[in-house]
Amino acid sequence: MGVRIPTLVICSGLALAGPAAAQAPAGLPLNPLDRASFNALAAELDLPLFWRKDANQNGAVDPDEVAYLWGVRPTSSAEQWTDGRTFLKAFTAAYLQMLEVRQNGYPRQQDPAEQRRRELVRQELAQGRPTLLESDFRRGSAEDQAIVAHVLRAAVIIEGLFASQNGVAGLDGRIPADDPASRMLFYRNQGPFCEQPGTEQDRDCGALPGGVKKLSGLYPVALQQDPGFCAGLEKSKERASLLDPFAVVREAGQGKLRAVPYSVAYHSNMARVSRELTAAADAIHSKEEGALKTYLLAAARAFRDNRWQPADEAWARMNSTNSRWYLRIGPDETYFEPCAEKAGFHVSFARINQDSLAWQQKLDPLKTEMETTLAAMTGPPYQARRVSFHLPDFIDIILNAGGSRYAAGGIGGQSLPNWGPVANEGRGRTVVMTNLDADDDSKARYLEKAGSLFCAASMQYVNSDPRLENLSVILHEAAHNLGPSHEYTVDGKVDGDIFGGPLAAMLEELKAQTSALYFTDWLVQKQIIDDGTALEMHVGDIAWAMGQVAQGMYDADGKSKAYSQVAAVQLGTLIDSGAVAFESGAEAGNGKDRGCFQVNPAKLKPAIESLERRVLHIKGAGDKADAGQLMASYVDDTGHWRDLRGVIAERWLRVPKTSFVYSVR
Repeated sequence: MGVRIPTLVICSGLALAGPAAAQAPAGLPLNPLDRASFNALAAELDLPLFWRKDANQNGAVDPDEVAYLWGVRPTSSAEQWTDGRTFLKAFTAAYLQMLEVRQNGYPRQQDPAEQRRRELVRQELAQGRPTLLESDFRRGSAEDQAIVAHVLRAAVIIEGLFASQNGVAGLDGRIPADDPASRMLFYRNQGPFCEQPGTEQDRDCGALPGGVKKLSGLYPVALQQDPGFCAGLEKSKERASLLDPFAVVREAGQGKLRAVPYSVAYHSNMARVSRELTAAADAIHSKEEGALKTYLLAAARAFRDNRWQPADEAWARMNSTNSRWYLRIGPDETYFEPCAEKAGFHVSFARINQDSLAWQQKLDPLKTEMETTLAAMTGPPYQARRVSFHLPDFIDIILNAGGSRYAAGGIGGQSLPNWGPVANEGRGRTVVMTNLDADDDSKARYLEKAGSLFCAASMQYVNSDPRLENLSVILHEAAHNLGPSHEYTVDGKVDGDIFGGPLAAMLEELKAQTSALYFTDWLVQKQIIDDGTALEMHVGDIAWAMGQVAQGMYDADGKSKAYSQVAAVQLGTLIDSGAVAFESGAEAGNGKDRGCFQVNPAKLKPAIESLERRVLHIKGAGDKADAGQLMASYVDDTGHWRDLRGVIAERWLRVPKTSFVYSVR
């Protein structure tokens, strides 16, 4: 999917709790800030603090309830804030700063434009609610601690590489010293630009006074002055080299362009990543982590020579039975850049969750049948192929960095790689992130949003159990390896050649998500899940679609939002078929809103199957005309569906999105 330099924070357990908290230095007040306010203000003030839970329910923040965040205030450490027993002066000063802001607001700026910019920045931050992912390795082995330390250092460098790709490296130096909210925005959004629905269209919103034009670091600045430059590159005789996913495009003089491999364009930082990965491999002495060691060494070589296939092969051989770790580090997803062709650097670092083994055992014998089922629905010229991909591993995320770290929300699953023999031969690896949105706060927010949109009768099908979402993500990610995928060709052309990068990316996600809906009912036929579970999964997927639609179809620069467009096609289709109906006079499940969406269970299955056949045919036959019709009907329309999208956005966006923050101890 400017660089803040995180450090591995080793935090001590703290014992202070209850009334004793009132004895903190400088007279820290006992009860003035609730947990939500504390965490929101800490973000606005660019503080690396998160109040994870009021464990003793005394209404006050206690030292053993605070986590210290990766990536925020990078020179900070736990020892700056506590001495192992109580809060220190730095914490007290930060806390009193929060109180001052809550009571008196921020100082007004003399320049009205600067005043408005800072207000917009805080509005941007308020649309994401910090949510903690915390990992504790204090009792881990020396080997484990060394692996973590080196991967985290590599992740810092990856953030810098991704900043270079996005053309924002070093711009954080222009943030005013007295503007912590803009520093947090730059870190959270990995650049100065506002991204949330309520502010992204406002050109005055951004971390830098006076603003800055959004320009990719992957293409020459002069080339990007032409809004159609991506289409021009696709038609170029040098398309294969210029749109190579692992190369940047640079000027070669006299109006010519040349492709420069990542390992050359980013030589210094890629060499630094290579050294950290090699050091992590050298720290592994246990036989149980031989597969991880092999991957680390292969990835280290790829960062030096830009040959990613050997690293993919080593990575594909890792699984939940031969390593306790999940690590993917390198360039992968393309959604971040204007042409949707170049692979973005990222890190996904996690521990294997062994619960995945049960689903693998259930679904692994069905992979070939799933492929033949989709092939029959796709029709000629597509033919079923031999598939041998790994079914999803469940992973508990330790840290996302670079292209995997989103300003708000996150991906629930991923299938990689996207290119090469491992992808083409179905030997890729799929994962489901099981610890995202699994906390009580996230579940409560989900029910609040669903209750504002679904009618009371349909709320009975709304279930916040993340295991249902996990199964849907399993099916989505498995489907990326089934049917006509990224490198399937029609008349010798891959999907990017036929549809163009952004539309091809959307169609692949549409295939995967629609297949997830289809296979949900298919699993009922196989007696793996029951009808009630399938219905709850469908309603959960409809809620997911509402959340994506609420984000809008395009960003401020007109770049497609793939998942939003997928959701618009699916939800619009379900509405047109009567499987979902908007009842304008009915009361929503929250008992407050008038007008709501009612699910008709009997019409869901035929509507899903009809859409599945259409999407598979579009990809299998390379039918660009019908793909355009889908876009015209559900993404770019101006009719009643657009009005309903407005209702969805207004209600869904009342509740801030999850903004994941990380603490590694």
